[in-house]
Amino acid sequence: MPDENAHTFRYRVLRYTPNLVRDEWVNVGVLLEDVNSPRRAVRLIEESGEIARVRRLHPGADEKLLRALPVEFDSRLRAPEVEARLYLEKLSDTLSNVLQFGPARAVIAEDFDAEIERLYENFVAPPPRARGGIAENTVGWIRNRLRDVFRRHRVFDKMDRGIRAEEFTQPGDPLRLDYGYHYDGTRGYVHAVSLGRDPAQAKVLAYTAECIRARAAHSEFTAITEVEPAQENPRHRFVAKLFDEQRISIVALSRAERFAENLRPLLQ
Repeated sequence: MPDENAHTFRYRVLRYTPNLVRDEWVNVGVLLEDVNSPRRAVRLIEESGEIARVRRLHPGADEKLLRALPVEFDSRLRAPEVEARLYLEKLSDTLSNVLQFGPARAVIAEDFDAEIERLYENFVAPPPRARGGIAENTVGWIRNRLRDVFRRHRVFDKMDRGIRAEEFTQPGDPLRLDYGYHYDGTRGYVHAVSLGRDPAQAKVLAYTAECIRARAAHSEFTAITEVEPAQENPRHRFVAKLFDEQRISIVALSRAERFAENLRPLLQ
Protein backbone atom coordinates (compact mmCIF):
# COMPACT_ATOMS: atom_id res chain seq x y z
CA MET A 1 0.00 0.00 0.00
CA PRO A 2 1.38 3.47 -0.88
CA ASP A 3 2.15 5.75 2.02
CA GLU A 4 -0.43 8.55 2.06
CA ASN A 5 2.05 10.86 3.81
CA ALA A 6 4.75 10.42 1.15
CA HIS A 7 5.57 13.22 -1.27
CA THR A 8 7.62 13.32 -4.43
CA PHE A 9 10.55 15.73 -4.31
CA ARG A 10 13.29 16.56 -6.78
CA TYR A 11 16.84 17.32 -5.70
CA ARG A 12 20.01 18.54 -7.34
CA VAL A 13 23.48 18.72 -5.83
CA LEU A 14 25.37 22.00 -6.26
CA ARG A 15 29.00 21.53 -7.31
CA TYR A 16 31.85 23.98 -6.97
CA THR A 17 34.44 23.59 -9.74
CA PRO A 18 37.39 25.93 -9.08
CA ASN A 19 39.37 24.56 -12.03
CA LEU A 20 37.12 24.22 -15.07
CA VAL A 21 39.89 22.74 -17.20
CA ARG A 22 40.44 19.77 -14.87
CA ASP A 23 36.68 19.30 -14.36
CA GLU A 24 37.19 18.51 -10.67
CA TRP A 25 34.47 19.54 -8.28
CA VAL A 26 33.34 19.33 -4.67
CA ASN A 27 29.73 19.28 -3.52
CA VAL A 28 28.80 22.46 -1.64
CA GLY A 29 25.02 22.35 -1.43
CA VAL A 30 21.77 20.63 -2.29
CA LEU A 31 18.55 22.05 -3.74
CA LEU A 32 15.23 20.37 -2.96
CA GLU A 33 11.95 21.10 -4.72
CA ASP A 34 8.43 19.79 -4.19
CA VAL A 35 7.22 18.71 -7.62
CA ASN A 36 3.59 19.40 -6.65
CA SER A 37 4.04 22.87 -5.16
CA PRO A 38 6.25 25.96 -5.53
CA ARG A 39 8.23 25.04 -2.42
CA ARG A 40 11.97 24.86 -2.83
CA ALA A 41 14.94 25.30 -0.52
CA VAL A 42 18.69 25.05 -0.64
CA ARG A 43 21.12 23.85 2.04
CA LEU A 44 24.66 25.12 1.59
CA ILE A 45 27.97 24.89 3.39
CA GLU A 46 28.29 27.68 5.95
CA GLU A 47 30.46 26.54 8.84
CA SER A 48 34.13 27.46 8.87
CA GLY A 49 35.05 23.78 9.07
CA GLU A 50 33.06 22.98 5.95
CA ILE A 51 34.70 25.78 4.00
CA ALA A 52 38.12 24.77 5.32
CA ARG A 53 37.51 21.28 3.95
CA VAL A 54 36.91 22.72 0.47
CA ARG A 55 40.15 24.70 0.80
CA ARG A 56 42.01 21.53 1.73
CA LEU A 57 40.67 19.77 -1.35
CA HIS A 58 41.20 22.82 -3.58
CA PRO A 59 43.79 25.24 -2.11
CA GLY A 60 42.87 27.85 -4.71
CA ALA A 61 39.17 27.87 -3.83
CA ASP A 62 37.50 31.28 -3.62
CA GLU A 63 36.57 31.47 0.06
CA LYS A 64 34.79 34.81 -0.39
CA LEU A 65 32.50 33.28 -3.00
CA LEU A 66 31.80 30.23 -0.85
CA ARG A 67 30.87 32.35 2.17
CA ALA A 68 28.58 34.50 0.01
CA LEU A 69 26.60 31.54 -1.34
CA PRO A 70 23.90 31.44 1.38
CA VAL A 71 23.06 35.11 0.92
CA GLU A 72 23.18 34.84 -2.89
CA PHE A 73 20.85 31.84 -3.05
CA ASP A 74 18.53 33.23 -0.41
CA SER A 75 18.09 36.38 -2.48
CA ARG A 76 17.65 34.48 -5.73
CA LEU A 77 15.10 32.00 -4.40
CA ARG A 78 13.02 34.77 -2.84
CA ALA A 79 12.73 36.56 -6.18
CA PRO A 80 9.60 36.19 -8.33
CA GLU A 81 9.09 32.64 -9.58
CA VAL A 82 10.15 33.38 -13.16
CA GLU A 83 13.42 35.01 -12.05
CA ALA A 84 14.21 32.22 -9.59
CA ARG A 85 13.55 29.57 -12.21
CA LEU A 86 15.77 31.30 -14.78
CA TYR A 87 18.61 31.51 -12.26
CA LEU A 88 18.37 27.80 -11.46
CA GLU A 89 18.20 26.88 -15.13
CA LYS A 90 21.34 28.90 -15.78
CA LEU A 91 23.23 26.91 -13.17
CA SER A 92 21.89 23.71 -14.69
CA ASP A 93 22.78 24.50 -18.29
CA THR A 94 26.06 26.41 -18.28
CA LEU A 95 29.36 24.61 -18.75
CA SER A 96 31.53 27.61 -18.00
CA ASN A 97 30.49 28.47 -14.46
CA VAL A 98 32.35 27.47 -11.31
CA LEU A 99 28.94 26.66 -9.77
CA GLN A 100 26.98 23.93 -11.49
CA PHE A 101 24.06 21.69 -10.61
CA GLY A 102 24.33 17.97 -10.99
CA PRO A 103 21.48 16.03 -12.64
CA ALA A 104 18.00 16.28 -11.15
CA ARG A 105 16.82 13.18 -9.31
CA ALA A 106 13.49 12.25 -7.77
CA VAL A 107 13.05 11.07 -4.21
CA ILE A 108 9.99 10.07 -2.18
CA ALA A 109 9.86 11.18 1.44
CA GLU A 110 7.36 12.27 4.09
CA ASP A 111 8.92 15.49 5.36
CA PHE A 112 10.54 18.22 3.27
CA ASP A 113 12.78 19.62 6.03
CA ALA A 114 13.97 16.23 7.19
CA GLU A 115 14.70 15.17 3.61
CA ILE A 116 16.86 18.17 2.75
CA GLU A 117 18.89 17.54 5.91
CA ARG A 118 19.30 13.88 4.98
CA LEU A 119 20.42 14.76 1.45
CA TYR A 120 22.87 17.31 2.80
CA GLU A 121 24.38 14.78 5.17
CA ASN A 122 24.66 12.18 2.39
CA PHE A 123 26.06 14.36 -0.39
CA VAL A 124 27.61 17.50 1.08
CA ALA A 125 28.55 17.23 4.75
CA PRO A 126 32.12 16.14 5.55
CA PRO A 127 32.31 12.34 5.66
CA PRO A 128 32.67 10.48 8.96
CA ARG A 129 36.11 10.69 10.47
CA ALA A 130 38.57 7.88 10.00
CA ARG A 131 38.22 6.84 13.60
CA GLY A 132 34.70 5.71 12.83
CA GLY A 133 31.23 7.13 13.28
CA ILE A 134 29.91 10.62 12.65
CA ALA A 135 31.75 13.38 14.47
CA GLU A 136 29.46 14.01 17.39
CA ASN A 137 30.22 17.70 17.78
CA THR A 138 29.08 19.09 14.46
CA VAL A 139 26.06 21.35 14.21
CA GLY A 140 24.53 19.02 11.61
CA TRP A 141 24.76 16.07 13.99
CA ILE A 142 23.18 18.10 16.81
CA ARG A 143 20.35 19.24 14.52
CA ASN A 144 19.62 15.69 13.41
CA ARG A 145 19.46 14.44 16.99
CA LEU A 146 17.31 17.39 18.05
CA ARG A 147 14.89 16.87 15.17
CA ASP A 148 14.41 13.25 16.22
CA VAL A 149 13.74 14.32 19.81
CA PHE A 150 11.16 16.91 18.75
CA ARG A 151 9.41 14.34 16.57
CA ARG A 152 9.24 11.76 19.35
CA HIS A 153 7.71 14.29 21.74
CA ARG A 154 5.27 15.60 19.11
CA VAL A 155 6.43 19.22 19.08
CA PHE A 156 8.20 19.26 15.70
CA ASP A 157 5.06 20.08 13.68
CA LYS A 158 4.06 22.82 16.13
CA MET A 159 7.24 24.83 15.63
CA ASP A 160 8.41 27.24 12.96
CA ARG A 161 11.62 26.24 11.23
CA GLY A 162 14.41 28.14 9.52
CA ILE A 163 13.52 31.60 10.91
CA ARG A 164 15.38 34.30 9.00
CA ALA A 165 17.56 36.37 11.31
CA GLU A 166 17.54 39.29 8.87
CA GLU A 167 14.00 40.08 10.02
CA PHE A 168 15.62 41.35 13.22
CA THR A 169 19.23 42.15 12.32
CA GLN A 170 20.28 43.45 8.89
CA PRO A 171 19.17 42.64 5.32
CA GLY A 172 21.36 39.90 3.91
CA ASP A 173 22.06 38.19 7.24
CA PRO A 174 22.31 34.51 6.21
CA LEU A 175 21.56 33.04 9.63
CA ARG A 176 18.40 31.01 10.03
CA LEU A 177 17.42 30.03 13.54
CA ASP A 178 16.61 26.34 13.66
CA TYR A 179 13.26 26.52 15.46
CA GLY A 180 10.78 29.07 16.72
CA TYR A 181 7.62 28.82 18.81
CA HIS A 182 5.21 31.06 20.69
CA TYR A 183 2.93 30.82 23.70
CA ASP A 184 1.14 33.35 25.93
CA GLY A 185 2.77 36.34 24.23
CA THR A 186 6.29 34.88 24.40
CA ARG A 187 8.38 34.06 21.38
CA GLY A 188 10.93 31.29 21.76
CA TYR A 189 13.88 30.29 19.61
CA VAL A 190 15.95 27.11 19.64
CA HIS A 191 19.26 26.84 17.82
CA ALA A 192 22.00 24.20 17.63
CA VAL A 193 25.46 25.34 18.71
CA SER A 194 28.59 23.22 18.92
CA LEU A 195 30.76 23.93 21.95
CA GLY A 196 33.61 21.97 20.43
CA ARG A 197 33.66 23.72 17.07
CA ASP A 198 33.72 27.34 15.95
CA PRO A 199 33.03 29.76 18.86
CA ALA A 200 31.88 32.29 16.26
CA GLN A 201 28.59 30.36 16.11
CA ALA A 202 27.95 31.34 19.71
CA LYS A 203 28.83 34.98 19.07
CA VAL A 204 26.43 35.09 16.13
CA LEU A 205 23.61 33.65 18.22
CA ALA A 206 24.32 36.09 21.06
CA TYR A 207 24.23 39.04 18.65
CA THR A 208 21.01 37.76 17.11
CA ALA A 209 19.35 37.33 20.51
CA GLU A 210 20.25 40.89 21.44
CA CYS A 211 18.74 42.21 18.18
CA ILE A 212 15.54 40.21 18.61
CA ARG A 213 15.03 41.30 22.19
CA ALA A 214 15.45 44.93 21.13
CA ARG A 215 12.30 44.47 19.04
CA ALA A 216 10.47 41.82 21.06
CA ALA A 217 11.29 41.95 24.74
CA HIS A 218 9.30 38.80 25.57
CA SER A 219 11.64 36.44 23.78
CA GLU A 220 13.49 33.41 25.09
CA PHE A 221 16.41 31.55 23.61
CA THR A 222 17.79 28.05 23.99
CA ALA A 223 21.06 26.78 22.60
CA ILE A 224 21.22 23.02 22.12
CA THR A 225 24.77 21.76 22.56
CA GLU A 226 26.44 18.39 22.12
CA VAL A 227 27.60 18.22 25.77
CA GLU A 228 27.30 20.16 28.99
CA PRO A 229 29.81 23.04 29.22
CA ALA A 230 32.93 21.91 31.06
CA GLN A 231 34.31 24.43 33.54
CA GLU A 232 37.88 23.31 32.87
CA ASN A 233 37.52 23.99 29.13
CA PRO A 234 38.31 27.67 28.29
CA ARG A 235 36.22 27.62 25.12
CA HIS A 236 33.24 26.18 26.96
CA ARG A 237 33.60 28.83 29.69
CA PHE A 238 33.67 31.56 27.06
CA VAL A 239 30.46 30.34 25.42
CA ALA A 240 28.70 29.78 28.75
CA LYS A 241 29.55 33.29 29.95
CA LEU A 242 28.50 34.83 26.65
CA PHE A 243 25.15 33.04 26.70
CA ASP A 244 24.57 33.88 30.34
CA GLU A 245 25.03 37.57 29.57
CA GLN A 246 22.47 37.35 26.76
CA ARG A 247 20.08 35.14 28.77
CA ILE A 248 20.44 32.22 26.40
CA SER A 249 19.78 28.89 28.11
CA ILE A 250 22.09 25.99 27.35
CA VAL A 251 20.51 22.55 27.01
CA ALA A 252 22.83 19.66 26.27
CA LEU A 253 21.47 16.88 24.07
CA SER A 254 21.43 14.63 27.12
CA ARG A 255 18.65 16.88 28.50
CA ALA A 256 16.86 17.52 25.20
CA GLU A 257 14.19 14.89 25.87
CA ARG A 258 13.12 16.66 29.06
CA PHE A 259 13.30 20.05 27.33
CA ALA A 260 10.94 18.84 24.59
CA GLU A 261 8.58 17.23 27.10
CA ASN A 262 8.37 20.46 29.11
CA LEU A 263 7.81 22.46 25.94
CA ARG A 264 4.98 20.33 24.59
CA PRO A 265 2.17 21.51 26.94
CA LEU A 266 3.06 25.14 26.20
CA LEU A 267 2.46 24.62 22.50
CA GLN A 268 -1.00 23.06 22.74
